[in-house]
Amino acid sequence: MENPLTPPPLDELKKLRKPIVNVNVAVRENLSKLEKLALWITSHVGTMGFFGIIFCWTILWLGWNALAPKGIRFDPAPAFVLWLFISNMIQLFLLPLLMIGQNLQSRHSEARAESDYEVNTKAEREIEAILLHLEKQEELQTEILKRLDTRT
Repeated sequence: MENPLTPPPLDELKKLRKPIVNVNVAVRENLSKLEKLALWITSHVGTMGFFGIIFCWTILWLGWNALAPKGIRFDPAPAFVLWLFISNMIQLFLLPLLMIGQNLQSRHSEARAESDYEVNTKAEREIEAILLHLEKQEELQTEILKRLDTRT
């Protein structure tokens, strides 16, 4: 029966080694064109730049249709029916795209977490092997020193 303090053979540890994979690249390469589009939209809609565009568009639209001469207004106040329709259409299209993007980002996060777990497990196994080897070396050195002391 093998001693539990005996370190695992290095060959055994080498067999457990997997090549290092950049999860970010792997996930990015497996995305379809539509998924990449959804991620692009998700990352750009959640910015202050997008907010600024929507805010300015709203101010210009409402300002023009409230303050311009009546003959050139195209969406009369106070209803602003066309503005409400366009705003609702933007929301209807963006909400599912944002959810798709968030789901894709969540999948990416899960893949990174799994990769981190594998790396941590590998590191723990290797550290344990190193510690066991060091303990064995210390035992052998102590044994050698005892033998040398008995000879003198």
